[in-house]
Amino acid sequence: MTDRQTDLDARISRVAFNADGLVPAIVQEHATHEVLMLAWMDAEALRRTLTTGRVTYWSRSRGVYWRKGDTSGNIQVVKGARLDCDGDVVLLEVAQTGPACHTGTRTCFESDLSRDDVGDRDLHPVVG
Repeated sequence: MTDRQTDLDARISRVAFNADGLVPAIVQEHATHEVLMLAWMDAEALRRTLTTGRVTYWSRSRGVYWRKGDTSGNIQVVKGARLDCDGDVVLLEVAQTGPACHTGTRTCFESDLSRDDVGDRDLHPVVG
């Protein structure tokens, strides 16, 4: 095993995959920091992503790997990858070509759940 493989294995071992062996990956446009989508990865998808520079995900519904853009042309090139403080969420910074969402929109987060009276709500309740 090469030093590079050992280093990659060590980085992937820091990820706290769930009981199904998956971790959510939040995808953000590198240049604008716009949140584009959320998808799932297992250790192999993360390994492929970090070694090839193109994002690979695990499809929970189809049970297969899929590399973003292979059929649509809307590729994601990895510019950075971060792990949250608990190790259970990956943040991928990408250069996105075309729309990120399968619906054809730039981002999967087009639906606005906020209300007109958002300022009247206590968004940060005191806990405990």
